[in-house]
Amino acid sequence: MAVYSIILKSQLEGAKRLDAEYYQPEFLDVSGKISKLKPTKLNEILDDIRYGLYVEPDYQETGVNFIRALNLVETGIGGKILKIKNSEIPSNEYLLKQGDILIVRSGANTGNVGLVEKNLENSTFGSYTICLRTTKLNPYFLYIFLNSRFGKLQTQKLQTGMAQPNLNIPNIEEIKIPLSIEKTKQREIEKIVLNSFSELENSKSFYSQAEEILLKELGLADYESEESLCGVVNFSEIKKNKRMDAEFFTSGWQALERKIKNTATKKLGELAEITKSIEPGAEEYKETGKQFIRVSSLSKEGINLNDQKLLDDKLYQELKKDYQPEIGEILLTKDATPGIAYVLKENLEAIVAGGILRLKLKEKIEAEYLALILNSLVGQEQAERDAGGSIIKHWKPEQIKNVLIPIISNDKQKIISDLVKKSFDARKKSKELLDEAKRKVEEIIENN
Repeated sequence: MAVYSIILKSQLEGAKRLDAEYYQPEFLDVSGKISKLKPTKLNEILDDIRYGLYVEPDYQETGVNFIRALNLVETGIGGKILKIKNSEIPSNEYLLKQGDILIVRSGANTGNVGLVEKNLENSTFGSYTICLRTTKLNPYFLYIFLNSRFGKLQTQKLQTGMAQPNLNIPNIEEIKIPLSIEKTKQREIEKIVLNSFSELENSKSFYSQAEEILLKELGLADYESEESLCGVVNFSEIKKNKRMDAEFFTSGWQALERKIKNTATKKLGELAEITKSIEPGAEEYKETGKQFIRVSSLSKEGINLNDQKLLDDKLYQELKKDYQPEIGEILLTKDATPGIAYVLKENLEAIVAGGILRLKLKEKIEAEYLALILNSLVGQEQAERDAGGSIIKHWKPEQIKNVLIPIISNDKQKIISDLVKKSFDARKKSKELLDEAKRKVEEIIENN
């Protein structure tokens, strides 16, 4: 069904844009509601706005945190943050301060927003991000506003480019924000956000504790990779593994395997039934329907259901018996970024993509423990060793079945599993608090 808007010539915003995308009904609705609060453009309240640094990928073990676009996730700033040399930063103006706001300006995550907390002050930011700094507005309120419906739809409206969405500084400076919101309400939003961040730190702490116990049990607490540039291999090993490339036999797994030789192990195929998923093809993607979970949507923290591809209900009904994941299954990526494992914790009306395997436990082993092993260096070194493909990596199911899993005592497995569950519960609470903050901001604006 066609979607259209009827607008007055006076609404053409100086005729800077005449394309239909700019005047979609939801954009006009947001503009109308914000206009009632006598808003101000962002450029009038910012102390500073700048593009991030373009730095060649020469990352370091120590140095300054380098926040990239992929670090701006649904819950704020997260993921693995790499480091660069201090000398790469041209001036202190590129060092972040508490309260700075980062927004992704290009790529798949365009419009994602993160708020810099005190623990990230010794950081800089990459070229695909833009930093906003203000002392004229509560930064926690601004952060939630930009994440709310009223901020997100404005950034979508101001984006340029179809195949590669893009935001630039002039675009962002045009975002309208109400300054008339009472400071007590802004502080209320700040309190909720701080509670959310606190829960997120709890989540990281619980997960870190689980990893520490695991590594200690395996004798790997102080382990450092011993990856070698050369090695001597028996011909029998080449025949057994059906591989003769140097990368396979000089990977870090050989040294790691020697370290855990005193721990009992089983092959993954003995512990779990491994089921392939399906790839129906891009021609089956629809505007509405049921979720299609792809590799890019999966992380060890969970499934990102935003910006998903959708399959129509008829196809979903045909596929769900064989390809809908169940609570308690482990989803494991085998393509692109092989080795990411997540235990499904809630019912999903969704189909899993071909790049993800479903693991259903056959033996008594804690699912969260098994997922943690796969996400740890034990699983990652084996994935790195096995996965082939020069551009896109592929981890074959027959290789995955032979992944060695260390088996520790049931008591320790239970302790680790409980910590991982606490981590996920805290992360869920963190997201719920952020959603509450967004809902409150939207209600304030809706109710004028």
